[in-house]
Amino acid sequence: MQTGATAKISGGLSERRVAIYASRYFGAPLKEILIEALTPDASTRKYYRVMSERNPAETFIISLYPTPFNQHENSFIDTTRLFEQASLPVPKIIDIADIDGIILQEDLGDCSLTEWLCGANGRSNEHGRMLESAIYLIARIQSATDLAKKTGSIAGRHAFDFDKLSWELEYFFVHFFGSLKENRFTPSQETGIKRDLGAIAADLAGRPRVLTHRDYHGMNLMVDGSGDLRIIDHQDARLGPASYDLVPLLLERRMHPADESWVDGQLDYFLESRSRIGLPLIKWNELKYEFNLMTVQRLLKAIGTFSYQTAVVGRGEAYENYIPPAIETVLRAMSKPGMKEYPALREALEISV
Repeated sequence: MQTGATAKISGGLSERRVAIYASRYFGAPLKEILIEALTPDASTRKYYRVMSERNPAETFIISLYPTPFNQHENSFIDTTRLFEQASLPVPKIIDIADIDGIILQEDLGDCSLTEWLCGANGRSNEHGRMLESAIYLIARIQSATDLAKKTGSIAGRHAFDFDKLSWELEYFFVHFFGSLKENRFTPSQETGIKRDLGAIAADLAGRPRVLTHRDYHGMNLMVDGSGDLRIIDHQDARLGPASYDLVPLLLERRMHPADESWVDGQLDYFLESRSRIGLPLIKWNELKYEFNLMTVQRLLKAIGTFSYQTAVVGRGEAYENYIPPAIETVLRAMSKPGMKEYPALREALEISV
């Protein structure tokens, strides 16, 4: 996570809500509460590191929701309990103040997998080992599929069905072609593009489903003080294709498209990891086809998010540079042997680059 400076209460409404809660939790006066704002990604929640002057070494993370919530219907709490039951490494929930819109969590520090990998440049063995750990965790998440269904978890009741996949692709259409590029399509062009997007959603919706994290990129994996990976931002977990979490981990938020032989090596390790855990066999050709199709859908969804953040929110400095390599990766995936033709979508992407 990127962080701001540690400070006493600044007077903002959100900071004051956090400070009042922390004062109550620590049993310390407001003037002794220290708050560090943690920059969120594209989330409606705000995150803060809190501590008291009496014991500044004891820090916690507060997730602040815009409004109060019902803890029995909160997806983060529900999914955390599911992941804990499956022995998956997530931060511990220490306290829940649903009336205050607050969840107090274990502090995992500031080193994400993305930052760790950047610091490991030139140390390929360490780089490869940590990435393999992240891929193995995907297989472990998938091994909790039956548990998610059996326990009635929110994650086991939600899925990447046709409606969800279609909504994400419509979001891409609106914010990439519309908000960012301001394209003007003829009715027949728009119909053709949306027909192609619908075909992608339908194909993926028919794939076998396993438990997925849903936003499994390097900023949502933290390297803790022991050097182990811990999973965060898992509240949107749901059932989806087995290749789903591999795409953001390997291909998303890159300045240049990934080397294809390197990607194939990671897919091999994923199949090996599933086998080690005892999950059902996936044939290489089936995985490769699904991965290519998932690359198209997931990266289009990501391009939609990057476009919205750039054109609507005004955060282009953080997102805009990811868009061209993501489009190049999508076009490359669409060209793979065995992939169906999406001519209207391809043409629209090519002229928009």
